[in-house]
Amino acid sequence: MEKEGTSDTDNRSTITVNVKFSGRSIPVEITYESTVEHLKSLLQPHTNVLPRGQKLIFKGKVLVDGMTLKSSGVLNGAKIMLMGSQVLHQEDMPNVLEDPAGKERKNIQNTSVSYEAIAGVRVEVDKLSHRVSAIEEAMQRGTKVEDREFVVLTELFMIQLLKLDSIEADGEARAERRKEVHRIQSFVGMLDNCKARNFKL
Repeated sequence: MEKEGTSDTDNRSTITVNVKFSGRSIPVEITYESTVEHLKSLLQPHTNVLPRGQKLIFKGKVLVDGMTLKSSGVLNGAKIMLMGSQVLHQEDMPNVLEDPAGKERKNIQNTSVSYEAIAGVRVEVDKLSHRVSAIEEAMQRGTKVEDREFVVLTELFMIQLLKLDSIEADGEARAERRKEVHRIQSFVGMLDNCKARNFKL
């Protein structure tokens, strides 16, 4: 069985990536040199989400449309998470005049909701960080960790990243969200390093 993230693409032009969306896994065959944008177009029939409404997340980072899968580090068997926006035609909607006072109240309410949502994600990330620490401590004792633990933890961090991405935030709330995103990306990087070291134990 081929391990996740491994590739023999030097000998073939097509790879298979597994895209997780709405609780299901979508296998997609695509060329190694294809762009992220092309991958999104292949996913549209399976998800009913237009490419411009898709955000693909791989190892804690959002994939950039113009980059190839190769340059993005996506290998055969890689797992990618898809977040689909429900508001796909927002720019086509007419502008509606809104009472300034009502708009201000709405902004304050939205900011409060954003802070609460970000705080909820932070709590979950704190819990996951304890599991990362436990892995590091076990490896320092020379104990080999099951590969599945790295895969599961990485996916759990990505779920929290998706939650953050769905939170609408402005000003200080946006800064808090960005800080938490960087924190998650840091933990995913730590897991990658631990997985590489664990292979040598």
